[in-house]
Amino acid sequence: MTNDQLASEFGGDWTAQKIFEKTGVRSRRIAAPDETASDLGVAAAQKLFESGACAPADVDYLLFCTQSPDYFLPASACTMQSRLGLRTDAGAIDFNQGCSGWVYGLSLAKSLVEAGTADKVLLVTGETYSKYINARDRSVRTIFGDAAAATLVTAVEADHDLIGPFIFGTDGRGACNLIVPTGGARRPATTEVLPETTDTSGNWRSDANLFMNGPEIFNFTLQSVPRAVAQLLAKSGKAAGDVDFYIFHQANRFMLERLRAKVGVPAEKFWNDIEAIGNTVSSTIPIAWQQAREQGRLQSGAQVMAVGFGVGYSWSAAMAQVL
Repeated sequence: MTNDQLASEFGGDWTAQKIFEKTGVRSRRIAAPDETASDLGVAAAQKLFESGACAPADVDYLLFCTQSPDYFLPASACTMQSRLGLRTDAGAIDFNQGCSGWVYGLSLAKSLVEAGTADKVLLVTGETYSKYINARDRSVRTIFGDAAAATLVTAVEADHDLIGPFIFGTDGRGACNLIVPTGGARRPATTEVLPETTDTSGNWRSDANLFMNGPEIFNFTLQSVPRAVAQLLAKSGKAAGDVDFYIFHQANRFMLERLRAKVGVPAEKFWNDIEAIGNTVSSTIPIAWQQAREQGRLQSGAQVMAVGFGVGYSWSAAMAQVL
């Protein structure tokens, strides 16, 4: 879905260039009507297997991070186990986490390996926020894209930790600022058509659609992320200059640039590029990691800081070394 297509739908003064200037996004991928987050996750995992990283039979545990599961029950991870051909003695669970989900998942995967519970953990993030978005809500439709990523976490011999330490944070008081109000047990979906209303900016949505309070999310981010970075540096015993590269959740270009300036990271050490894919929620960090590797910006031995933040409110940060 390109900015030209959106500008044609929105009309008025919403040009393709205006959308790019507001978001840093020129296009975003949208799942087909019958395509789910687990479909994207299966495709991502199959690409990982095809790369030779491991075979399906090698996976001891599947972690699937999604906020758009196929069903309330069973867990999407269980159906993915069958579709991917994983062993029946492999573990498989969903966890519902958004923009901080990949870092949370990385910590869960590392814990499983270190505890001896699993040797190889497949961490899959997948999201189809487009299915929650009202077509006339410009505040979110211009930002989000659908995607999945697959990460293999396995044990290797080393004289120091290659993943970690971690820091985490949660503030549920902000839950109402990024939410789909209906559809769960708190406010079940009904057969009635929910009324659509418009806000002061001309965005339309119903309570079955994704709602984002942009200014509040922005304020939360500017407060929590710099603090998380400082906490992780202190916990790891490193100075900011010891970190070779920073990969933050790719929310939007403007927010990332503000964060980079506030944290004091040089531009050459910071990833800020969602131009072709949009904000893919829990998959932004692993996608950025892969793109940075392909562009030669992550060299062997590099110390990387990954920071996730958003819906919940939830945030997390981790150090990881490139092999």
